[in-house]
Amino acid sequence: MPLGRRRAVRPVRSHCRIRCHLPEARRLMTRPLSVLFMTRYPVEGASSRYRVYQYLPHLQALGVKAEVQSLMDSDMYRLSTQHGRTLSKIGATLRAVVRRLWALRRWRDYDIVYMQRELLPFGPPVIERWLKARGAVLLFDYDDALFIHKRSRYSPLASLLRAPGKVRELFRLVDCTVAGNNWLRDAATAEGGHAVTLEVAEDTARIPMHAPHTNEQPVTIGWLGSPSTVKYLSLIQPILQKIAARHPNLRWEIMGGGTFEMPGVPWRGHDWSLQDELAALARYDIGLMPLPSEDWAQGKSGGKARTYMAAGVVPVCSAIGYNNELLRHGETGFLCQTKQDWEDALDALILDADLRQRIAVTARAEVQARFDPAKQAAAMRAIFDQVLEARA
Repeated sequence: MPLGRRRAVRPVRSHCRIRCHLPEARRLMTRPLSVLFMTRYPVEGASSRYRVYQYLPHLQALGVKAEVQSLMDSDMYRLSTQHGRTLSKIGATLRAVVRRLWALRRWRDYDIVYMQRELLPFGPPVIERWLKARGAVLLFDYDDALFIHKRSRYSPLASLLRAPGKVRELFRLVDCTVAGNNWLRDAATAEGGHAVTLEVAEDTARIPMHAPHTNEQPVTIGWLGSPSTVKYLSLIQPILQKIAARHPNLRWEIMGGGTFEMPGVPWRGHDWSLQDELAALARYDIGLMPLPSEDWAQGKSGGKARTYMAAGVVPVCSAIGYNNELLRHGETGFLCQTKQDWEDALDALILDADLRQRIAVTARAEVQARFDPAKQAAAMRAIFDQVLEARA
């Protein structure tokens, strides 16, 4: 893909998108609702933070009384990212199941039970079937290809207990699946379920804009994520090694990648925290998001790239799946299909601070226009109203 050529990607439009600007939607939004959000993770977990927690104050302003019950508490979340400690993990899981079942005892007090991922990450959907048979309104939210089996990096037991077929049954069982992108939505409808797309918001109010890009100090190339996905940097290892040799003054940083190392590239690793993430984004000039060419990557909803965009960090990403809808090549980031694409994009951005600055400003403005949390919360409220209307 030649550098600077605009990638002609037309965003997918669908009748399944929620049109919350309609008068009927505005009328419905005046009715108070009570929603039980059942998340997989506490606020430290990115998928739960982005798919539920960030919308709560905006939903409250729209008349939604929300209660959140996380399967994992903060201690269990930290434990889940560690290798081994199987007995401790089993004990934490049993306690988590008890907490979840206890929270569900009052399911009739809520208009909607909103499941961010499955109620339990193992076994058949027995609880979901039981709730559905008794009249509960169930919504299932997912932003990863959970119906594709992937081994756990941390626990062979977790790999054994994962049940992709359970997710396919949930598509048919629930009143509505809320998907992070159109590919995930279409996967749910192909199984016979009703599904809509709700793209992930990004709150630029929490992320300061990057200082003006210059080459007066060394350029920093960064990656932000988790130990389970840092391995994808190895997909572009030869390119990064060439870039590091060609530009010896570069700084290289990883946040959240654990003990990842790469010969010839002096990565500096940092543990992730919500506050430290903001400091890291302020240091990064270029943000990487390589993904493998496989169906699992089609299910990714662009969270890493969108965060880079919001921070004024230039995203350089694999040209696969939702990334092609999120980014405009050469305008809000770079989309790479070949090794040469990666090398050309990185070389150009390292050398040209003005190019980085133009893209940074355009990308942040795009996030503000397309992914405002209040706007996406209104779309979520519209989904609630339309599902309840269909059940009336």
